[in-house]
Amino acid sequence: MPGARRKSKPSKKATVMADGCIIPPQVKDQALNQFKFDTGNEHEADRIARYVEWQCQKDAERVTYLEKLRTENVFGADYDCWNVRTDKERYWVITHPTNLYSQDLFPSLDYTLSFHIGLMARVQSQHKGASEERVGDRLAAAFRRWEQAAEALDASKESEEVQAVGMRCRECLIAFVRSVAEPDMVPTGQEPPNAADVIHWTELIADTVSPGPRAADIRGFLKALAKSTWQLVSWLTHAANAVRYDGTLAVDATYAVLNAYGAAILRHERPTSDRCSRCGSVRIQVVDDPSFESGWGIACGSCGFVQDASQETTS
Repeated sequence: MPGARRKSKPSKKATVMADGCIIPPQVKDQALNQFKFDTGNEHEADRIARYVEWQCQKDAERVTYLEKLRTENVFGADYDCWNVRTDKERYWVITHPTNLYSQDLFPSLDYTLSFHIGLMARVQSQHKGASEERVGDRLAAAFRRWEQAAEALDASKESEEVQAVGMRCRECLIAFVRSVAEPDMVPTGQEPPNAADVIHWTELIADTVSPGPRAADIRGFLKALAKSTWQLVSWLTHAANAVRYDGTLAVDATYAVLNAYGAAILRHERPTSDRCSRCGSVRIQVVDDPSFESGWGIACGSCGFVQDASQETTS
């Protein structure tokens, strides 16, 4: 019919339903990136993109689209869930610790999040010793003895075996002191404590790794924790009627000493600022970053500034 608008033909990639309804083809990633209403942090998104491309560097994949779908808090930990597309594949990326999952193998995000949380829980249960890898590396000898104490507790059935757990905890604390104590920690004119004098050595260590008036409460906590733990494990060694509950207290208290002192030692030996060196924000976190020689960096959640953690110094 002259003057009538010509009926357009559907795209080759469009789907025509039985009732004649036309479903348009998938919108290209470039278009989605232009029109996406992104309420997330662009610097955070950049880090996720770099992580995915780092993980997929063997196949030279490049991220074409990504979007944070949600953040879910489980047992006090936040898990950020990202939908990421590359020029070859689609992935879910879930954080802390960060891991990626193929959407072909894991089509449901909810299922993937449950899998991720379960997997991380199993990994952490297999990760013996320190709850933080850098602390475990710094105090490896002490944590090895702590693992032996924990294994002995698991296998204990009689009071004598629980008493032996106390002895292993004592050995663990002595190993900690020997791996950290330095002669220059002893004030001038003062005799150094004996190698196995855990109480006095931990006092000197606390004074060294948490100096200054602002850290007075931290020093007090470290000293009190070490002293009470040493007294507890020493009591357990001679407790003829000890039960598993007593052994559990000793093992947990020893673990707390190693982690508390370990965190203070790392802060002293590898200081990092509590604020972003660019904008002053306290929204900083340690992130994986393969572009740095150390493999990790200090990232600001406000301005996006990322600095190699091995080069960052206290401001």
